[in-house]
Amino acid sequence: MSKQESEFGTFVVGFFVGTLMGAAVGLLFAPQSGEETREQIRQKSVDLSEQAAKKAEEARVKAEEILAEAKEKIQEATEELQERAKEVQSQMEGLAEKAEEAAEEAEAAAEEAVEEAADAVAETTEEVVEEAAEEA
Repeated sequence: MSKQESEFGTFVVGFFVGTLMGAAVGLLFAPQSGEETREQIRQKSVDLSEQAAKKAEEARVKAEEILAEAKEKIQEATEELQERAKEVQSQMEGLAEKAEEAAEEAEAAAEEAVEEAADAVAETTEEVVEEAAEEA
């Protein structure tokens, strides 16, 4: 065995002996009896239990407040989205009406162009016929 192992073993034994002696001296010179100590522990556990119940109630109340706020914000957001949806729908209806009007105008313009083209073809045909008659 080396000298370091021997010193470590001595330290461990001394540590345990010192711990046991300290515990014994603490019990012998304790200012209260075991029954008083148990009562003090019991009272402290009741106090801690009451504090825990109080904190749990505070947490529950806070959670309910947060939940109520969240519900209110969700309701407000829902109403705002519904209003925006109505506005967009109204705009889309306006655009559809304008598109329909533009289509009607385009159709009328196309019909007018067809009539003008037919008139031009008729005039040209007449001129060609007259020229052909004059040449004949």
